[in-house]
Amino acid sequence: MHSGGGSIDDQMLTRRELLQAVSTPAIIRASRRPGDKPNLLFLWTDQQRADTMAAYGNTRYRVPNMNRLAARSVVFDRPYVTQPVCTPSRSSVLTGFWPHQNGCVQNNIPLRSEVKTLPELLADSAYRTAYMGKWHLGDEVFPQRGFDEWRAIEDGIYQAFYSPGRDKNARSQYHQFLLSLGYKPEDKSHPNSFSRNFATRLPVEHSKPSFLAQEASNFILGNRREPWLLYVNTLEPHTPFSSALNDLHSDEECPLPANFPGIPSTPEPAWYKKRRGTTVGNREFGGFDLKAAEGFRRAHRHYAGLCSLVDQMVGRILWALEVSGQAENTIIVYTSDHGEMMGAHSLLAKGVMYEEAIRVPLLLHVPFRGQKPVHVPHPVSHIDIVPTLLELMDRKDAADFPGRSLLPALTANRPPEDVFLEWTSDNEKGPSGRTVVTPGGYKFVWYDTDVSLLFDRSKDPLEMNNLIESPGHTATLRRLRAAIQAWQKRTQDRFGLG
Repeated sequence: MHSGGGSIDDQMLTRRELLQAVSTPAIIRASRRPGDKPNLLFLWTDQQRADTMAAYGNTRYRVPNMNRLAARSVVFDRPYVTQPVCTPSRSSVLTGFWPHQNGCVQNNIPLRSEVKTLPELLADSAYRTAYMGKWHLGDEVFPQRGFDEWRAIEDGIYQAFYSPGRDKNARSQYHQFLLSLGYKPEDKSHPNSFSRNFATRLPVEHSKPSFLAQEASNFILGNRREPWLLYVNTLEPHTPFSSALNDLHSDEECPLPANFPGIPSTPEPAWYKKRRGTTVGNREFGGFDLKAAEGFRRAHRHYAGLCSLVDQMVGRILWALEVSGQAENTIIVYTSDHGEMMGAHSLLAKGVMYEEAIRVPLLLHVPFRGQKPVHVPHPVSHIDIVPTLLELMDRKDAADFPGRSLLPALTANRPPEDVFLEWTSDNEKGPSGRTVVTPGGYKFVWYDTDVSLLFDRSKDPLEMNNLIESPGHTATLRRLRAAIQAWQKRTQDRFGLG
């Protein structure tokens, strides 16, 4: 592996300078060619639900770069996370193992050293590797886990979770970037740190996505002569729901969801009801008055603006990839760590098993396969991402994973299968449970200490009618319970369900 080099100031190039650099014939001739070891560009966001781009039915959001990428990619229509909260989901995306297998069952649990990430699994010293953005798997600002270069954007709220011996005063590269612009920290709860709310008040060019766009572009252009692996993860469109683009979208472009207010008359977990009450006026969500529809409308407009903020980052990174001469030799993945309720059932954020929180976008672009853009209609899981990428990078025998490569699904050689999710309570976030989503449309959410859920999404796509007490679905319920138990046995999940 190669070490990262140069300060941020040394590596910051203007768009004009980059264009001049890559326009010289000598540099283009020195670029690598298709057929060489493929690069990997992994773009992912935090809290982006699936229906935020045209490929998933939303033609209102202003996300042209996401839409263009989706139009030339394999679009998985029903991708599900392994757990709808940050750390557990991220652990599966990076390692290919379920949270209950890799130990990251709740937020802020560091990834165990013996569990390998994708660059560690690839184990190819020819690759330049970099991680940029939010990590949330422990020791946030410190380079680690097979990544040579590291560009952190979060620090203050994660200091408490640094490993013993780590410098508690270490700050992210984004923090240093803001200092170089003359900004001063104002976070009283985390002295000498810039708060997330502070970043929401900055112009687009000083935002976290713009910072990441510049750093990722520098990496891509600087490593165009050798294979590279780059993960870029934005905090946005995660809360706080605010940015310089709050007023970019109109109410018409951000309608309330069809299942708003959507409070079920059928049984619902008490935990969900509690969450619905605690979001009202919560500062984390911008202090919107969620007792009224207008509060949700305004939150939605801000959320759409955050998606557009991410979109400009995507466009700049894809531009750098094109001018580097490596676009035809680069695998691109686009996804998110979990979804966002955004008013569905009068809820915000994640942590529940309603569709809006657990279904995310998943795009796969592999130009050297000659794969035509296609939609894969049946459910798939994030657990399949690592084995898919290892196969694309010629490491089919790298390890034994619980997931399977998605490539056979592109040629209809992989039959549709049930998809599973998990939730492990931290004693403040309700019950623990396990979920199965079937290709035919059933979803069964089995909780240990709260009301369970059963939806027939083929007839009830808005999930308004919980069938858990319906006598006509006894056989279905029995079958789905057995499916979860069989999955638990296969994956050595010792969590007990009554």
